[in-house]
Amino acid sequence: MAGILNDRILGMDMSLRSSGLAVIESAGSVLKTIEYRIIKNPPNRSVSECLLHVFRGVLEVLERARPQAAAMEGVFFCKNFKTAVALGQVRGAAIAACAMAGVSVFEYPPRRVKQAVVGYGAAGKDQVQKMVMAILKLNEEPHSDAADALAIAICHAHNSKHLHLMNSRKI
Repeated sequence: MAGILNDRILGMDMSLRSSGLAVIESAGSVLKTIEYRIIKNPPNRSVSECLLHVFRGVLEVLERARPQAAAMEGVFFCKNFKTAVALGQVRGAAIAACAMAGVSVFEYPPRRVKQAVVGYGAAGKDQVQKMVMAILKLNEEPHSDAADALAIAICHAHNSKHLHLMNSRKI
């Protein structure tokens, strides 16, 4: 189970066209950034090619960074049916890559992630970015998708010792 010293956690902020991936290391209360990046898919790339690109990108990070756990935001309400389907598909590609690597995936409600990082569940993206930079002592502002992935990893690091008490679930 996550929460033991020197755990590596992969945070994933998934979307079809721009997904954020981030790996942090948690040693007690000390958090250290290992890496973060975004996976871009151009608009002219087919959905199946996008999903394969995301799958390979996640698998590459898993193989290189060797995290013990992965975390992502749970599905939230989508007004657009096509967006919801695409989000489900890209989440599936990421979850499949983690399963292939033997890494458990946990999900957190978006409000819980913001609360864990900013202290306020309705915080804006800019607040999340600034707090991620402060918590991880980053010198430059990461892309918003990478910042969200870092925030999700931070949330898991803060909650991993108490998963049975928190509003998270292993998927």
